[in-house]
Amino acid sequence: MSLFRCPVCGAPLERGERACVCPNRHSYDLAREGYAYLLPPNQKHSAAPGDDRQMAQARREFLSKGYYEPLLNTLCCRILSLCGQTPAILDAGCGEGYYTAGIFRRLKDAGRAPRMAGTDISKFILRSAAKREKGVEFAVASSYHLPLADDTVDLLLDCFSPLALAEFRRVLRPGGAFLYVVPGARHLWELKEALYDRPYPNEERETPYEGFAYRRIVPVDDVFTLPDQDAIQSLFRMTPYCWKTPRSGKERLAALETLSVTASFRIHIFQRL
Repeated sequence: MSLFRCPVCGAPLERGERACVCPNRHSYDLAREGYAYLLPPNQKHSAAPGDDRQMAQARREFLSKGYYEPLLNTLCCRILSLCGQTPAILDAGCGEGYYTAGIFRRLKDAGRAPRMAGTDISKFILRSAAKREKGVEFAVASSYHLPLADDTVDLLLDCFSPLALAEFRRVLRPGGAFLYVVPGARHLWELKEALYDRPYPNEERETPYEGFAYRRIVPVDDVFTLPDQDAIQSLFRMTPYCWKTPRSGKERLAALETLSVTASFRIHIFQRL
């Protein structure tokens, strides 16, 4: 039985070879790559919501080089300590599945038997996720309308994705863990220095959320070097800066041969009350 539920009637979905079907005969085809499309038309705000092909490719190219491996390793260590033998895990806004697949494999290597799902609103980026790890269920879906039943998830991960607190509270079981990854103050600082005349640090704060208890904030800081323009542009194209950088900043970035960059993350760990 799938972790997902029918987005129309909420009934359980049975995953077959070519489609997911609920008892009320609502059927959702599986793409060739293996993901399901569970985003009803009334939840779409554009013809192709989420990351486009260019951004999906940039994320795949950048993350495959291991630049954010320190974050992945820290997430794996924390999740291993928070999960039992057979956890149900959701990666909401999973992107191209780098963290989803890495966590799933680390749990399997540790002798756990996870049931894991990833959702994202972009079908382009989920193609990469579904190809990366066949042991994880992936579905096109909105974080604000998650196709999961109430109180069914033991651990929920949100890494640089929209904060849909009401839905996260709904699908997490009481006592379940919520890991929220946000940028630290100087995340990608050197990239921002190249792009903008007056870059400013990200705000860091501890924000309590209704229905959750704060457990801790785990910092992850590293410096890596992008060896050429291809790597520099892959990082640039996977960030929001790609959409709002003036031409002068893009030209300065294009003139660089290499770039050393600070990666700074904060993992906010909560427990569902």
